[in-house]
Amino acid sequence: MKKLFTSILTLTMLCFCFCLKAQITIKGDVKSAKDGALYDVGVIIKGTTEGISTDFDGHFELRTARKLPITLEIKYVGYKTQEITVSDARRLDILLEEDTKLLTEVVVTGNVIDTKKKESPLNLVGIDSRAIAAVPSENAYKSLSSLKDVDAISASIGNTTINTRGFNSTSPVRSLQIIDGVDNQSPGLNFSLGNFLGSSDLDLNKIDLVIGAASAYYGPNAFNGVISMETKNPFYSKGFGVSVKTGERRLLETAIRYADAFKNKKGQEFMAYKINGSFLRADDWEANNYEAVTGSTSAETNPAGYDRINVYGDEYDASNDFGKPNGIKYPGLGVFHRRGYKEEDLVDYNTRNFKGNLSLHFRTKPAEKDTSPELIFSSSYSNGTTVYQGDNRFSLKNIQFFQNRLEYRLKDKFFIRAYATNENAGDSYDPYFTALLMQRTNKTTGGWQGDYVKYWRDNYEPQIYAGGYPKLITTYNEQTGAFTSSFDQVAADKWLKDNNEKLVNWHSISAN
Repeated sequence: MKKLFTSILTLTMLCFCFCLKAQITIKGDVKSAKDGALYDVGVIIKGTTEGISTDFDGHFELRTARKLPITLEIKYVGYKTQEITVSDARRLDILLEEDTKLLTEVVVTGNVIDTKKKESPLNLVGIDSRAIAAVPSENAYKSLSSLKDVDAISASIGNTTINTRGFNSTSPVRSLQIIDGVDNQSPGLNFSLGNFLGSSDLDLNKIDLVIGAASAYYGPNAFNGVISMETKNPFYSKGFGVSVKTGERRLLETAIRYADAFKNKKGQEFMAYKINGSFLRADDWEANNYEAVTGSTSAETNPAGYDRINVYGDEYDASNDFGKPNGIKYPGLGVFHRRGYKEEDLVDYNTRNFKGNLSLHFRTKPAEKDTSPELIFSSSYSNGTTVYQGDNRFSLKNIQFFQNRLEYRLKDKFFIRAYATNENAGDSYDPYFTALLMQRTNKTTGGWQGDYVKYWRDNYEPQIYAGGYPKLITTYNEQTGAFTSSFDQVAADKWLKDNNEKLVNWHSISAN
């Protein structure tokens, strides 16, 4: 066994060394005297389709299995093409010269959308990969709020809701969200979770928004607008990318992406793949607003409680209203509320989110290169925990989302697509109804109310009268044979005000 292990280890090391020897990396920077570092400059091995583009800092790293020396062509619009012969592994510093030519005036016109879309009343806005890379938030989805006629509502760190012109809702179920043409709405939950169940920012090529109703083109689910995200094609976006973002509330967002392509015996790229994933962790905002709900029957000064915003189960119940005129019969009892449960005691605010994707792209006619039809196999997986704001607050805990896509297409010409979406709500729940069920399990509403009133009358009502609370006075008129009653409401209100602290304590004991 020891010899077998030694042999396997030796073979592995030899293969590793062979791979290191077989592939070289050429590094360099491309600049101009006028503009400094140049972005998206083409660095190509002459006579091949093998190459790479520079990043925002004008830097490039070209990996190749070809033997040195090789000749590189440096191409960029508006600059003279340079040819550089590389014979060793030294770092290249390339300075491009402007290519100034006097041209006749050329007017270029174009449309963001094709003729068929133009016939529909569509209004499009969007952001491209450069803007996505410069987004200062933890994900590009939140940056859409900077676009015209777009409003973003952040109910939690993990959930952002996008509303377009003419619509405003925390749960826009009729806004269509698609990724590479596939509906990204969670079928069981009946809403889209923004980019929580979407794609890593590193793999996003662009995000387009159709503002307003788009049912005429995209169907009835697009009545409130369309959010269309397009991911990067591995034939055109190769290489290794890493992103790390940090912020307040222990926010950490990391992402990784790798893409490459394979060539056939003729040197034609026929297959490309990409692998990417991201992970988000943060301490979400706690819902701890304990002010009275707008329009609440009981004020915050009510000694027996009131309906608080982020407490569930303390709502007003008419059967617990023993105020006027019952204040005569049940002194000091007034309107009392169950104590309920605070949301922060029910909800997991530890936001977590993982997104992963694997895609395989095949060119069915490699010789045609960019104009070749593509066969695409794509599989995506997301899971996480966050808070969702709809009609109620929802704690989405350990939710899982799977999406698989098979597509045959020729871009801008045709596509045949089949996809499947699966989800698992995990341990998700509605905190409001959870609080009500917990209360009923402990004691039914009727049982709790009966115990409350009985305890109050047995223990505190005698003390209230003994303390000077006015009683109902009934007199009999012998001449008319009628009974008349009177009650000193002014004195009663004064007594309740003067003994407010005592009432608060008594109600607190009675509620337990």
